[in-house]
Amino acid sequence: MLRIPIATYRLQFNLDFTFKDAQAIIPYLAELGISDIYASPILKARSGSKHGYDVVDPDELNPELGTPEEFEALMATVQAYGLGWLQDIVPNHMAFSSQNLMLVDVLENGPESQYRDFFDIHWEHPYAGMKGRLLAPFLGKFYGDCLESGELELQYDFHGFSINYYHQKFPLKIETYTQVLTHDLDRLRRQLSRNDPNFVKLLGVLYALRYMPSLEEGEERYEQIAFIKRMLWEVWNESEVIRNFIQENIAIFNGQRGKPESFNLLDSLIADQYFRLSYWKVGNEELNYRRFFTVNDLIALRIEHEKVFRKIHTLTLRLVKKRQITGLRIDHIDGLYDPTQYLNRLREQAEDAYIVVEKILESHENLPINWPVQGTTGYDFLNQVNGLFCQQASEEVLTNSYYRFIGSSEVCEGSIAQKARFVEDLIDQKKRLIIDKHMAGDIDNLAYLLKELSNRYRYASDFTIYGLKAALVEILAVFPVYRTYINGDGASLADQEIIRQVLARAKANIPNFLNELSFLEKFLSCKFDDSLSEDDQQAWLHFLMRLQQFTGPLMAKGVEDTVLYIYNRLLSLNEVGSDPSQFGVSPDAFHAFNQYRAEYWPHAMSATSTHDTKRGEDVRARLNVLSEIPEEWERYLQIFQTANAGYKTEIDGRDVPDRNDEYFLYQTLLGTFPFEPVDYGAYTQRIQDYLIKAIREAKVYTAWLKPDSSYEAGVTQFAQQILKQLADNEETPFVTAFREFLPKLQHFGILNSLSQVLLKLTVPGVPDFYQGTELWELNLVDPDNRRPVNFEKRLAWLQDLCQRGDDARGSNSEKRQALITDLLATPADGRIKLFLIHQVLKARHTYQEVFQRGEYEKLKILGSLKDHVIAFARRWDQTIAITIVPRLLTSLLKVGDYPLGEHVWQETRICLPLGLASSWRNLITGQVVACEATLWLREALSDFPVALLVCEALPEAEKKPEADPGAG
Repeated sequence: MLRIPIATYRLQFNLDFTFKDAQAIIPYLAELGISDIYASPILKARSGSKHGYDVVDPDELNPELGTPEEFEALMATVQAYGLGWLQDIVPNHMAFSSQNLMLVDVLENGPESQYRDFFDIHWEHPYAGMKGRLLAPFLGKFYGDCLESGELELQYDFHGFSINYYHQKFPLKIETYTQVLTHDLDRLRRQLSRNDPNFVKLLGVLYALRYMPSLEEGEERYEQIAFIKRMLWEVWNESEVIRNFIQENIAIFNGQRGKPESFNLLDSLIADQYFRLSYWKVGNEELNYRRFFTVNDLIALRIEHEKVFRKIHTLTLRLVKKRQITGLRIDHIDGLYDPTQYLNRLREQAEDAYIVVEKILESHENLPINWPVQGTTGYDFLNQVNGLFCQQASEEVLTNSYYRFIGSSEVCEGSIAQKARFVEDLIDQKKRLIIDKHMAGDIDNLAYLLKELSNRYRYASDFTIYGLKAALVEILAVFPVYRTYINGDGASLADQEIIRQVLARAKANIPNFLNELSFLEKFLSCKFDDSLSEDDQQAWLHFLMRLQQFTGPLMAKGVEDTVLYIYNRLLSLNEVGSDPSQFGVSPDAFHAFNQYRAEYWPHAMSATSTHDTKRGEDVRARLNVLSEIPEEWERYLQIFQTANAGYKTEIDGRDVPDRNDEYFLYQTLLGTFPFEPVDYGAYTQRIQDYLIKAIREAKVYTAWLKPDSSYEAGVTQFAQQILKQLADNEETPFVTAFREFLPKLQHFGILNSLSQVLLKLTVPGVPDFYQGTELWELNLVDPDNRRPVNFEKRLAWLQDLCQRGDDARGSNSEKRQALITDLLATPADGRIKLFLIHQVLKARHTYQEVFQRGEYEKLKILGSLKDHVIAFARRWDQTIAITIVPRLLTSLLKVGDYPLGEHVWQETRICLPLGLASSWRNLITGQVVACEATLWLREALSDFPVALLVCEALPEAEKKPEADPGAG
């Protein structure tokens, strides 16, 4: 039976958080109200992996996380507490590493490997240097320099011969062992008699090497390889003479620094391998394997092949069959060749698993309705709920102040539409930058595939690779979504419309390549006519499905990992899956999103923080306050800028940091500055590390490909000087202004966070909590958000909250009120957030059907403050729950005040549908609210900033009358 989680809790497993650590906190999570652990990848990953997405063995649990016995103990505890286990799995890629034994087999045996089809490798690449060889772009400098500096070393151990580059090991093709073993063999013959048993064994090895079985002979080849390696290891250990001979040859092959000709033997040996070692930057321009995004050391799988699917999922599906895993989270679904086929195959093997996919949906895009999943991992919800707390009416004022600050006053003169086009142009520029600098090799491979296809047609035979590549680049650059899902079953109407829009824009942008684009147009929607042969149809379908695998990485790298670090107007809106030109979300749009979800995807995840978000939910909630006070924000910005001008460094005639990066820094400090006393040393290091990552991602002055140490030093020193003022508590204009402005953002950020929490917990969907976020977690992007979580403190506080007012009824209602008064007086410690989460999770358990299956109904709000409230009802059978949250409160309250009672809400009220109960219980406070057709905000929000009301039965008038047995 399919288990739908009530609420999930994401745990990041690594060396510092193991199976034993997780087992210790299961009682806490169960008491909090979590129903399902949501685990980061737990299969064997590269040694020291901090995230687990670099799997090296899918058939083994990661030994760095614990032993199999410790995993079983964890599972037993999870099940004893009645929890489920949602497992994050990685079907798209594995680590390109010598720890990946399947890949090692490919490196050693090439097309003869039993795993030759497991990895997405183009063995017949048109470049001679990569034909039949796998590119290995991991060298820190050019190949020749690495060779002649002695950084590439031939080595031998019981696994056989390998070329080693620091910690990386590349196995030699078995047939090339003879180059080492027969070099100056007469030298060995002079030392050993022909009858020496070890010499005879060595000759046997050489004979076996000469007559290696082919791929077609399968097991026999692998048996002979094992025999050769075993015999060679025996003579190495048993004969000192032979061992010295091999060691001397290894030394000869490894050459002598300063003598280039001495490396000829090693160069020749390397040239004869199934891998081609190269400078790491080569991978961006020439490539014959598919990567995860632009990460060289993550090699993609051909999961569309059933044997690959079975191999990669064997252990995972075994745990599903044992009901130890009850749900699956699919990483990077858009990277797969055929996501629909994959999900159908997975569903066949995991019929009762709760399945969600990591999928970025644009604001105008819907998840394919034919996918056999429960929904997405929740980025769509994240951006909807976050936008709700951005004051849309402030867009022009805040946008203009941003452009004035960064010195682009001319942009301020344009309309909002023109400013939006500025963002569109920025996205276009950066996507083309990624194509040119990071994905050129991928695009070349697509272009060559297209060239092969075009040669089949007389009217396309004159198209050059240059023209076809230009057309491809344009199509990729203007693609408006992460990808389409056209496959052998055809194209959906939505995908056909996207292709139509893409080609129309491409034709408008590059009319000089109209012929190439028109040629592509005939095939890209897979509307094949009868004149096209079956082979041609399959060839075009293959090209299109390959093309679809690269639109997602381009969007992610161009927008998420570049534009979102450049366009800094309001950082809270720069999030995974966001549209940086969109300024907030209207209540009507939010309600429409939830109504669609309730109808089509009621069990999709609702996330507000994840391991991939650019900043934590509480940082965004705090920064959203800036949208309500743009004039005040600009005033403080001017103070900050003037006060800190002297800390800038001048490099090549420009101030460092530039104004845009300075603007970014001020928002970052305001968003992340802790509530508790600050460890300035640790905090400064966090900010400096984050700034380096941010400015490299922006790729304006520095980048991962080409770091500019001078600019980076200027930025980090500037941040250090600013924070030193705060640490020393200097009476500087900056410190005075910062400490004056920060409390406002902190207080209203808290109110935003509480509203956001309640929405996440009560809208259609499964609420997901990232580790630690049940208290204030002012995290930034990874690795900052993987810092250790203090679970001991959380458990102690939760137990205290339970003891002080867990029962809202009867004589304990006064205890509850005293607790709430205490929480409102001390919001900075985060207990108020923990309390809210715990109370509403209890409600989700009690009223499970309401929140998992209930209808969603927007409620009408009347009164002068109607724009400051979101209210909706969830209804299942005779039970109704009403959620009420305030928003945009800076104009209603002073710092430190709460949105409570009549003096705030006055005549604002909610119109309830006719026939509802007249008595409602607030499940957060225990308060009973009486009302007829009108629910007054002053009563619903009298004791706590948000409200969750429930009635458990309809009044008598609403009940259907029983049929009269005597009627008729």
